[in-house]
Amino acid sequence: MAVDIPALVKPSRLRSRGGLLGECLAEFLGTFVLISFGCGVVAMAVAALPGSGRAQTPTTIFLAAGDWLLITWGWALAVVFGVYVAGGVSGAHLNPAVTLAMAIRRGFSWAKVLPYWFAQVVGALTGAALVYLVYHNAISAYDQAAPGPKVNGHTNATFSIFATFPAPYFHGGIWGPLIDQIVGTAFLLMLIAAVIDLRNQAVKANLGPLIVGFAVAAIGMSYGANAGYAINPARDFGPRLFTFAAGWDGLAFPGSVSGSFSAYWWIPIVGPLIGGAIGILVYDLFIGDVLLVRSELGELPEPGRSTPARTTDEE
Repeated sequence: MAVDIPALVKPSRLRSRGGLLGECLAEFLGTFVLISFGCGVVAMAVAALPGSGRAQTPTTIFLAAGDWLLITWGWALAVVFGVYVAGGVSGAHLNPAVTLAMAIRRGFSWAKVLPYWFAQVVGALTGAALVYLVYHNAISAYDQAAPGPKVNGHTNATFSIFATFPAPYFHGGIWGPLIDQIVGTAFLLMLIAAVIDLRNQAVKANLGPLIVGFAVAAIGMSYGANAGYAINPARDFGPRLFTFAAGWDGLAFPGSVSGSFSAYWWIPIVGPLIGGAIGILVYDLFIGDVLLVRSELGELPEPGRSTPARTTDEE
């Protein structure tokens, strides 16, 4: 807005929020928005739509691919608006894997990494709590109607509203889900690096958050079913902490379902941190270094040309 907006808090009390504290508050709020809409769309698909009579039965979920598209686009928009909310203050990492990658290759201060991570996890936990506050009736109705193993009356289906778990075809194995998380997050950081690189075909007119949201949608559509495409340690760990406190117990920590998987909680943390580092290193190796060399040489050939175009006078 072009008009002057007065401070909500006295200026003398704002100075401490001009630095790291303000950035962490932005990371908290941006991640809160991300989880509120991201987990909110899963709550719609899993509990609210079936429970409100808008699905085939009170426990019908994922009857068709369109149900998955609802979730992938919902998470994409959650990322878009989370980044728009926080981007001007903190850069809107909203993801410990992004923060780590920016520290490794983009000059982000290592002293800020842990404070950013803390703010992101707390924002994610708070967002999950809000989703539960709004949808606890639908969640309770689903858990009561659904058959199968339950923990304190809760099902793994309603746990999936908040955190992730691997597909049955991994048979409880570690490597498949871990590789999945590494690959998905590597693509995320590779695409983020491309979008924000002003030396490349940079996104104009503040459309960067929208394109990053498209990237998250693409990852969800292409690599989402294996393990729920957490691709963000805070996105999984914060809501997992909440569900543990809210009664899902072993489904959350250590993240176990008898006969399916066990001690899964660490995979959506370690996998994305490794994948994020790999993704930005791959981008810089194949693209960033080439752009750097070209800028130093002052030679910028058109994409697809092996040498710079020459004018008639140069020839």
